[in-house]
Amino acid sequence: MADPFAELAALLAIAAVVAALAVRLRQPVLIAYIVVGIAVGPAGFDLVRSHDQINVLAQVGVAVLLFVVGLKLDLTRVRDIGTVALATGLGQLAFTIVFGFIIILALGKGVTEAFYVAVALTFSSTIIIVKLLSDKGELDTLHGRIAIGFLIVQDIAVVLAMMAMSALGSGSDAPAIEVAASLIGRIAAAAALMYIMMRYVLPVVLHSVARSQELLLIFAIAWGTGLAALGEWVGFSQEAGAFLAGFSLASTRYREAISARLTGIRDFLLLFFFIDLGSELDFSTLGAEIGSALILSLFVLIGNPLIVMAIMGVMGYRKRTGFLAGLTVAQISEFSIVFVAMGIGLGHISGEALGLTTLVGVITITLSTYMILYSHPLYRFLAPVLGLFERRHPYREVNTAESGDSQVAPQVLVLGLGRYGLRLARHLRNADLEVLGVDCDPDLIRRLAGDGLPVRFGDGHDPSFLDSLPLTGLGWIVSTLPDVDSNRVLLYALAERGFTGEIAIVARDDQQGQQLWLAGAPIILYPVRDAVDFAAENIIEIMRKHAGTSTHIERSRP
Repeated sequence: MADPFAELAALLAIAAVVAALAVRLRQPVLIAYIVVGIAVGPAGFDLVRSHDQINVLAQVGVAVLLFVVGLKLDLTRVRDIGTVALATGLGQLAFTIVFGFIIILALGKGVTEAFYVAVALTFSSTIIIVKLLSDKGELDTLHGRIAIGFLIVQDIAVVLAMMAMSALGSGSDAPAIEVAASLIGRIAAAAALMYIMMRYVLPVVLHSVARSQELLLIFAIAWGTGLAALGEWVGFSQEAGAFLAGFSLASTRYREAISARLTGIRDFLLLFFFIDLGSELDFSTLGAEIGSALILSLFVLIGNPLIVMAIMGVMGYRKRTGFLAGLTVAQISEFSIVFVAMGIGLGHISGEALGLTTLVGVITITLSTYMILYSHPLYRFLAPVLGLFERRHPYREVNTAESGDSQVAPQVLVLGLGRYGLRLARHLRNADLEVLGVDCDPDLIRRLAGDGLPVRFGDGHDPSFLDSLPLTGLGWIVSTLPDVDSNRVLLYALAERGFTGEIAIVARDDQQGQQLWLAGAPIILYPVRDAVDFAAENIIEIMRKHAGTSTHIERSRP
């Protein structure tokens, strides 16, 4: 196709069709991008002709991706990563690099290629994990917060790895100590420059450009791509420069607005990165790497979760928390492919490593997505053999809230003390009802027990836990558990135990409500729909009351 514009339009149309299929299969759109990149490259239909134009868009896409990652690393969040996230993140990195390196060497790869691919296997996709946990309502759970913590550790590690490898240059013969000294000197200079910019320059500039949202967006892209180009010029890499540009804005009040506007642009430009990637792969390369890709995929899908469960078990967490957190590292990320592509650009490794990493990415992202989506049924199936990863006394998740547990028999049991469940429990208690709340977040339980709310630490997903609850004489059970499968298990377990009280289950939408009704839920609550109905009735009532007058409507108390 001779016309670059027509070629790009055709590629976008293909990407839209494949992405629609990926969404139907409940897969991340990132998978669609990788598939399209392979399909339109030499390994597929060889449709790409506008290599220069696509390559420029791909470089800008990678710069925006790293800029957004840096933008999310607020200094306060880095300080609050926590011991478990740091230990788990570093432990998983060390385990995957060491054993991955040994496995790749055994597969007949060279030392440098084995090192690059082993490092690439350590990185998990923050974009995909956050999206999946958010869709499941598990971002604020204990395992969700721990997972986000060690994903931050991985994001920092990938940038440090890119800096270190780019400092080696392409075939530099300088002594290792000289290279290390040069790298430390450049990092120190970059840190000093970033401090000056963040302390004295950027706050003033941002305050000025933020008067226009369009100008703020253009400034952010210019700042990110400008530092990416500067980073390559001073001997780092474009990726490292773009990351530092984002990090320099991460502690400002404008980071959320910039991040929200850049997310769509990032996703759009990443498509061209994967198309450019596909244009560098050929069928013979991919075909020769299928066996190795399957072995490494099994290592990532099984080995990474196991090491996370082992570390968290030693640190005193229950097997369920370790399992759910461990599933989030059962895939490699877009950073893995970016990292290996950078190694090819530096002349350190050949294209075979890129084909191998891409195949591992497709396999692990596809399978781990379903593993996370169906994590609770998968846990119930594997729970009998996961006791190995739990201490006899998991002290970080023991019931620390007995002092807040009322001695009076409860009338209402609320399973799940998220935003909705906690507010419901407090309203019922204010109505002079005896309420007992249950949640599996030990930090939340400690805090609520200190506030005097009767609470009990436990897992509402676990039927055996119900035997420890005062079900006899209990009038109501309200479940705010986020997924349908867990509520099905709850309904079955309560029926087995002959519970005769009322059961109400929270549904996010009509589709989930229909599934719960078919599962036998007698009462279904719709928080969003009920809130909208209540708000609409209030607004209509106020409008009618003040119709035809200019009476000022006072603000209601929150």
